[in-house]
Amino acid sequence: MPNFSTVKQFAEKYPAFTIGCLRSLIFQENSNGLANSGAIVRIGRKVLISDAKFFAWVEAQNNGGAA
Repeated sequence: MPNFSTVKQFAEKYPAFTIGCLRSLIFQENSNGLANSGAIVRIGRKVLISDAKFFAWVEAQNNGGAA
């Protein structure tokens, strides 16, 4: 079963992503590729984040770079 979180819940679970950071990413979702990832789900005004799809999108932003 997919794991969804509100913006606030996501920020509490993963402190590296602040509420402001998440809202900015969601606001720019069409230009940053987040919309195409399927990580953001809207039900009315409620915005939910799929944890697994969000982190898959984060990994894809790395462009395969090695540490």
